Amino acid sequence: MVLLLFVDLDPELKALDALGGFFVLRTGVPPRGPLPTLASACADPRSGRPKEVYGDSLTFRVRKVAQSIRAPEARVAASVAQQGLAARFWSVALGAAALCGRLPDLDPELLFWDPDASAPDDLWLREVRFRPVGDLDAVVRAGLLAPLGAALRSRHRVAPALLWGNAASALAGTVRQLDRWALVHGRPDVGERARALAGGLLAHPDLAGTLDPVTLRRRSCCLYYRVPGGGVCGDCCFDRPPRPAPRRT
Repeated sequence: MVLLLFVDLDPELKALDALGGFFVLRTGVPPRGPLPTLASACADPRSGRPKEVYGDSLTFRVRKVAQSIRAPEARVAASVAQQGLAARFWSVALGAAALCGRLPDLDPELLFWDPDASAPDDLWLREVRFRPVGDLDAVVRAGLLAPLGAALRSRHRVAPALLWGNAASALAGTVRQLDRWALVHGRPDVGERARALAGGLLAHPDLAGTLDPVTLRRRSCCLYYRVPGGGVCGDCCFDRPPRPAPRRT
């Protein structure tokens, strides 16, 4: 018999802090003042919504990342920015589900985003409410990653398969982190739940086939190798950075 020991997920989500910075979710009103919600960040900048403090916050973030990593192309920075957000979304949602057996509602209208900050101060949840753990796919993939991907593709030349590969890679990374935490803290049930939930998430057509089912090595590239000195990631589809194609004369 397996004994399931859940940690209570209090209204301020403090239980997630123990898992590490990427799992932390701030609550209430951001101290830095008005911030865009994920919904407004992903909206068409021509939609007539009121201008945000950062203008088009998604473009602001991509430019910030591009400057930080010296990206040679905007699409490289867009990929890196999206993968970072995907890791945050999966960490908060899957971490809560695996550790606490409850899922915070990450409604993009309630989730504030600071495009000028890094984890854990980039995301703030205005109102804490819960949904069934079975809604993980609806909350993260459909509710956050799909509109984020669409918004990035409307602004930058990035392929859908690349962005879904990023999302799957971020999910696998979240599971590995939860597994490590579970091992150190004697909570194998947390790792087991994380793996089981992730298996169901990776079965969705958007994510299915993005990773090798045995090694979890991805079948697309996030383009990080194009960053000066970037190399390839640990789960990259390439063994070494591809050489640039020769120029035609």
